[in-house]
Parts: sequence; C-alpha cells; structure tokens
Amino acid sequence: MRKTPRHWFCRIALVAAVSLAGCQTVQTTRGGEVGVNRSQSMMLSASEVDTAAKEQYSQIIAEAQKKGALNQDPAMTQRVRRIAQRLIPQTAVFRDDAPKWQWEVNVLASKEVNAWCMPGGKIAVYTGLIEQLKITDDELAAVMGHEIAHALREHARESMSRQAITGVGLSVIEILTGVSMGDTGQLLAQSMFVLPNSRQNEQEADRIGVELAARAGYDPRAAVSLWTKMSNFGGSQPPQWLSTHPSHESRVKDVHEYSQRVMPLYERAKAAS
Repeated sequence: MRKTPRHWFCRIALVAAVSLAGCQTVQTTRGGEVGVNRSQSMMLSASEVDTAAKEQYSQIIAEAQKKGALNQDPAMTQRVRRIAQRLIPQTAVFRDDAPKWQWEVNVLASKEVNAWCMPGGKIAVYTGLIEQLKITDDELAAVMGHEIAHALREHARESMSRQAITGVGLSVIEILTGVSMGDTGQLLAQSMFVLPNSRQNEQEADRIGVELAARAGYDPRAAVSLWTKMSNFGGSQPPQWLSTHPSHESRVKDVHEYSQRVMPLYERAKAAS
C-alpha cells in the first residue's frame, strides 16, 4: 500500500526526534593559551566511548604481545614514557579530570610511521615513527602532544557522533525522495560534512599539542621540523579537500604561528627545570 504524506511526516519526525534527543552540545576543554574554544555536538556518551576504547586497546596490546611486538626496546620504551610523564600533568590546563585518567603508554614494533592516543589516555607509539624520522625528543613531544590533544577534545567521540548524525540526515533524504543514496550519497556526505570537520580537529590537536609540549619544557618549534619531516617522508598526498588532514603547507604555517605564541610558556618551563 502506498504511504500517505502523513506516514512520511511521522517517519521523518521520528528520525529527527531520536537524533535531537540524543545530541548534546558540550565544551570538552578549556581554551588554553592557544584558544581552542569550539563547542562540540555529541550523540554518544563519554563513558561508552571510553569503555569501547579501553577494550580495543587491551586487544591491540594483547595481540602485539603475542607477536612479540610490544615494548621490544626497553630504552626506547623508557624514552617514550618519560616524555609522556612530562606531558600528562600539563593536561590539567585544558581539563581537570585528564591527569587522573588511567593512562597507558606502550611502544609497538612496526615500520608504520604512526602514533595515537585513544579516549581515556591509551597511547601507542610505533617504532617506525621514531626510527624512520630519526625523531628528536622535542619532535616526539610534538607528536604525543598532538595525539593527547585528540583525546582531551574527545575527537573520536565527536567523529562517531557526527557520522551518526550524517546517517540520520541521509535517512531523511531517502524517506523524502524515495531514492536510496547508496555509496555515492555516503561519499558525498563524507566529503561535505565529515572531512572538513576532521581537518578542524587536526588543527585543534596541533595547536593544543604545541602548548602541551611547551608547558612540559619541550621546544614547541619542533612541531615545524616534525611536519616538514613528515612531508618529505610521505611523498604525494590527496588534495586537502579530500583529506582528513590539512595540507602540509597549511599545517606547517599554522604550527609555526602557534609555536611562537606559546614560546613564553616554554621559556618559563625551561627556567624552572
């Protein structure tokens, strides 16, 4: 039987109501010296995301241990953890609860040039990042500060919420038009709504990261040399408008500007050490 306009309206209203009921506007962090003050829309609770992250991290660590890829080099592991121990107390500038998170820091043996920090403070640094970039302590602090900033800002939770909201929007369009959006619609939604915000998240993490590093007594200008190294190592990359990361040129320009802003913090930290 063909559905009447009233049936369509009821279905759209139901989808919209479920979306709005579960969406909250939050301020995850204080702005700090770098002034990251954007409000964020969340559909998922922090506790459920943190629980999922903890479980996933445990699985990754267990798998790495089984393969003999966990913390193979004691000196390298100690180096990474020492930097983390200086960065973590500085997270209190952005949010009060962060220093009390159940932080974990591990080094995974992999040629991949990568590092990440899951929600709740679960950090992994890959040996490829350290060895292939011949990374300095200041540059490693820039990487780890950037990844910690993602966790402070709850970017994973925000991204998951955004994708859920995007999915609701596509459902409404399909209901209105009676046409399935399919893969093309998903790609369009990603390009228009998800990716630009992801680039914004990367910029926020860069800016908070240089402040964390500076406050911990690491030269924030190392973020410039880090991303220059990454640019030389990575070769070609997708156009900025189709990438979740800023172009190398815009990123280096931005971290240069913000590293200069936090130089007084670095100088005070060095003087106090």
